[in-house]
Amino acid sequence: MFNPILRESDDEIPTDPVSDPISDSKGIDGSRVEKVLESVHITANKNTIPGDVSAMFPSGIQMVRASSLVVLYPSGWVDFYRNLKAIGNPRDELETALDRASMAKKTVIIAMVNKAYVEGNKTMLDLFLDSFWLGEDTRSLVNHLLLVTVDQTAFDRCNFLRLHCYRLVTEGVDFGGEKLYMSEEFIKMMWRRTLFLGDVLKRGYSFIFTDTDIMWLRNPFARLSRDESEDLQLSTDRFNGDPWSETNPINTGFYFVRSNNKTMALFDMWYLMKDNYTGMKEQDVLAKMMGKGVFRELGMRVRFLDTLYFSGFCQNNGNFITVTTVHANCCRTIRAKVTDLGAVLRDWKRFKGQVDRPMVGANSV
Repeated sequence: MFNPILRESDDEIPTDPVSDPISDSKGIDGSRVEKVLESVHITANKNTIPGDVSAMFPSGIQMVRASSLVVLYPSGWVDFYRNLKAIGNPRDELETALDRASMAKKTVIIAMVNKAYVEGNKTMLDLFLDSFWLGEDTRSLVNHLLLVTVDQTAFDRCNFLRLHCYRLVTEGVDFGGEKLYMSEEFIKMMWRRTLFLGDVLKRGYSFIFTDTDIMWLRNPFARLSRDESEDLQLSTDRFNGDPWSETNPINTGFYFVRSNNKTMALFDMWYLMKDNYTGMKEQDVLAKMMGKGVFRELGMRVRFLDTLYFSGFCQNNGNFITVTTVHANCCRTIRAKVTDLGAVLRDWKRFKGQVDRPMVGANSV
């Protein structure tokens, strides 16, 4: 079907035990996996809280401890956070943007771009949006897409396209231009993304996060589980056949996460771990945390997505009959991604033209 030029995977996790930060003095003690997290409740002293807020403050505070990290959460944090903002702070630009893009149950689709993804004759953003136009039951989803831009050029382009746009400002850091894989700037941008997405969860919004090098050929909500007890549904580079197996190699370029206390704790803990893993991107750190049982200790239900439906160049199923999304993973540069994803869309249009003819069946493709 579509046959991209495969390149060395850009998503391998370092396995050298000597340099493995999960087992050194700054990481989580591997010999104490069962005690990675401890959850206790402490009573809040309402006398220290202003009267208007005290009435909303819950009866307890949830404390999650991982090694030397401690994260405090008021019970029912989502409602508390929302009510506190309503009393003390005006509606900010992010809240406005999220509200405008939101669909039912405060759910949005989030993608992040910089100058390198929006400039040129045929850009990554162009291909990304083309896939929504050409996909099955995907056009209306653009109404629920929030494009987070990290520089002014990307923000201007987003507004020109009349999308839902948010300008993410990071003082003292220039995220414009292509960030070479695993460069210092690339890693900083990935961690800034993690911090931002954790903030979205705290505002009570669930979301699909998607890289823009993913073609949306069908509506992913039709394939994602609607079981609200599943906290996180995470894409994989190579699916091992078991949707609950934590040995699946994860890819944080596409996932669906529900806003709740468990996922907020995960994102805070994930971001706080960045200083313990110098030189590692956020995806590899999350994989390390998963390997040490953090998902289980937080009580999270995590489903790993089948590449039969959520495909990519690392494990290309080559079957347009079943595929929902196609990710240009295992493909490093923007130029290479644009070339290969352009071929995917051309093959998709050819496939659609054939199956729409009355005398040609899908199995003949």
